[in-house]
Amino acid sequence: MSKKNKKKNKKKQGSGGMVYSTDPNFDPSSEEAGQEETLPPQQQDLRVSLDRRQRKGKEVTLVTGFVGNSEDLKDLGKELKTKLGVGGSVKHGELLIQGDFRDDVLQLLSERGYKVKKAGG
Repeated sequence: MSKKNKKKNKKKQGSGGMVYSTDPNFDPSSEEAGQEETLPPQQQDLRVSLDRRQRKGKEVTLVTGFVGNSEDLKDLGKELKTKLGVGGSVKHGELLIQGDFRDDVLQLLSERGYKVKKAGG
């Protein structure tokens, strides 16, 4: 099979990679419906810490504890990165912001109504 045909076949598989299941009760639409609802900011309990592990000595501000879907976390991350003028990413349900911006992140999140605590030393 040529590379061109492989790409077409991948596009045809719209079930998120699931080709076949032996489970008679399997419903492919139930997988997509399992996204978590985002809690309002007043009910979120976020932790802001400084992390250097496995980052070659570079510091990142780490925001953990967000309960909700990944799109809302990405939107929050984008807003924080824009206001701080720095880079960062969202991985594994955590928000990474390059550099030591713990105090600034605490202030911005508390202004938006989140319950935020400084974690770590």
